[in-house]
Amino acid sequence: MKTLYSTGSTKISMLAMAVAAALSAPAFAEDDQAKADQQIEEIMVVGKSVSYANNATSEEMFKQQSSMTSAMAMIDNLPGVLINEGDTFGSDDWSTTVSIRGFQLSLDEQQVGITIDGISNGNSNYGGGAKANRYIDTENLMAVEVSQGTADIGSRSNEALGGTLNFTTIDPSTEQGIVASLSLANFDAQKYYMRIETGEVMDDTFGWLSYSNSSNSDWITGTAENTRDHFAAKFVKGMDSDLEITAYLSYDDVHEDNYQRVSLESFKQNPESDGLTGEWTGIPYIDQVYRRGWSTLRENLFGYIEVDTMVGEVEVTANAYFHKNQGRGDWVPPYIVDVNHDGAKGHSELVSGTTYQGGSSLGKIYFVDADGKSLQPMKGCESSITFPYGGADAEYDPNCYESTARPVGSYRNSHYEKDRFGINADLTWETKIGDYNNILRGGIWYEDYERSEYRDWHKIIDSKSSFDFDHNPYWIQYDRTYPVETTMLYLEDSIEMDTVTLRAGVKKYLVDLDSHDKFTSTNKSVNSDSDTLLSAGAVWYTPVEGLEVFAGYAENFAAIKDQVLEADASALGNIEPETAENMDFGIRYDNNDFDASVTLYSIDFQNRLTFVAPESASGNDYLVGTSGQYINTGGIESSGVEASLTYYPTQSLSVYMSYTSNDSEYTDGTVDIKAGNTVFGSVEDMAVLSLDWQSEIYSAGLSTKWIGERWMDSDNSQRIDAYAVSDLYVAVDLEEVGALKGASIRLTVNNLFDKSYIGSVAGGWGGWIGAPRTAAINFQTRF
Repeated sequence: MKTLYSTGSTKISMLAMAVAAALSAPAFAEDDQAKADQQIEEIMVVGKSVSYANNATSEEMFKQQSSMTSAMAMIDNLPGVLINEGDTFGSDDWSTTVSIRGFQLSLDEQQVGITIDGISNGNSNYGGGAKANRYIDTENLMAVEVSQGTADIGSRSNEALGGTLNFTTIDPSTEQGIVASLSLANFDAQKYYMRIETGEVMDDTFGWLSYSNSSNSDWITGTAENTRDHFAAKFVKGMDSDLEITAYLSYDDVHEDNYQRVSLESFKQNPESDGLTGEWTGIPYIDQVYRRGWSTLRENLFGYIEVDTMVGEVEVTANAYFHKNQGRGDWVPPYIVDVNHDGAKGHSELVSGTTYQGGSSLGKIYFVDADGKSLQPMKGCESSITFPYGGADAEYDPNCYESTARPVGSYRNSHYEKDRFGINADLTWETKIGDYNNILRGGIWYEDYERSEYRDWHKIIDSKSSFDFDHNPYWIQYDRTYPVETTMLYLEDSIEMDTVTLRAGVKKYLVDLDSHDKFTSTNKSVNSDSDTLLSAGAVWYTPVEGLEVFAGYAENFAAIKDQVLEADASALGNIEPETAENMDFGIRYDNNDFDASVTLYSIDFQNRLTFVAPESASGNDYLVGTSGQYINTGGIESSGVEASLTYYPTQSLSVYMSYTSNDSEYTDGTVDIKAGNTVFGSVEDMAVLSLDWQSEIYSAGLSTKWIGERWMDSDNSQRIDAYAVSDLYVAVDLEEVGALKGASIRLTVNNLFDKSYIGSVAGGWGGWIGAPRTAAINFQTRF
């Protein structure tokens, strides 16, 4: 386990060192900083002039989150988007969910695409996937573009049923310099960050390198040991030439201790606990919910090289990328699995160095005698254990055995690894047809990846004293690999007339999935090719300056995931890829005083794939060898409206508002779900109000997001209460304080009024408790 840094005198001394550095350091060149500021201000929430709904983050949205916050949280105030994470820092992938128009990213579903600088993230699932926060440090994030619904035809994702989130990295500065920051927050949170701007290292070549280290505990028991190290570098050659070459590399290493889902009944009974404990009791049944035994460990190495140039009249953008992912997920089952029939000789599973491969459980071992032989509870004994999961039977209770009996338990690890390699190429040819511009776009995305997964069980060395485990596993339950090959082709033509732009395009996915069981030599194959997917749209530039009307249609597709093949219970012959037909209709208005957009949408979502997880309100089935199963659960129809408005009453004050109304219902054909029921966890009503003020030196803002009632289950029997969460920031740019030029201080308080609520929802039975009030202070300097 990794050790949390000291939060007392160490923090104070580091802050003092950072302040001292600022006092003695010059700032970046003013013209370079002005250029960077201008670049951020040009990103408007109202979105680009295209024939589908799209929005992008603003500078104010970045200020509303601390520098320790996950990159995922930056888009939470955009219309139609709901981001929930287990804590304010996003330090638990297990509990992270994204909801857009009834589409979800969660433990159950992967229906929203994520790209990094336009490159596929390689799926967002927990078991080997990686969301944007694994690739980008928040302080290296330039903007996030959200394309809801129909989205861009060239989007590189085979999960983009509900749209795409494109996270973009900052470009290098043209001047040499260093950016350093220190962040401190509640729950033992701290982050050290430094970025070195190289200036011109070679002819017309500029770059930056950054490193950050962050750590925090959990907000419930204060015992989690969450740590993250992140390294990144980016270089660009020919920033102002016809041939631009960009290279990016990032490495991310995290250890996260998880939060647990709770039922609605449990939340109402105690909204300050998720049922995980902070102390080791020595009773395996209770210690299965020991927080430090619920862990996610991940390493992600990602990089790309991209070329952007002109070949005659054709603009060519092409890149090659790679991604290596490895890690594991941990649980603490309250028994040893009996996988070998030893007779009266004692249990070889308890002997270090003995490892069994494959096979299945012959039973469970709870307590043993001095010779390692399994014991049975005394006849007639009734367990006095009432926690967790409603209590235990007699075989788990030490009081039902003689005093010499020894408890035994396991440390179960699921190991994940993925290697991806891919190429992208886009061609754009702009020419004239009569008096009108005609733009022909075409492209290809090819990716070859292989994911491997195996699960091993380790004996806890002494279940009475700690969860330290024997690193020699006693059982490797399964070991499988999943090669997947993806090809996506698209072609689109658009014509720009005096008052109208029209576009039409086609897209095709070719996806082949395989699985190989290393123990049984069993192979499975699934072809997940799409039909030819149509896309069309129009933008009308009205006679009113700044006002435009748009409409779009797209057939979206999500290939069958390799996780489906790992579930033996999944009936592969009956599983179909998910599809969605999206239609958008809206208006945008942009002038000097305010920007506004309103979008109406309608979606027909078919073949929804649902993951049935082993974790439930009644406990975890640790022996499910493939962590549950996937099934098609019929269709969903969604419709709604998304609206946003940014108003500038003065040069220093801005008002931002957004509203979402969404109706997502299960349709006929849904398995075991009544047609007409609302999709559990989907947002029905959501609104944001944000006030932001900025002068030359000071800035401040207050943002409130309101989420209406939601259903926790597909039966629509458990209703989650509405809630509102407010975020506050106050910042000082020390530009006028002599030697402190280039430094700034920012205080951020998330969930200002300390509201208690259910945030993320998954599985159809439970959700994660939202994070309480969390304050963070960030000191940044440039020299």
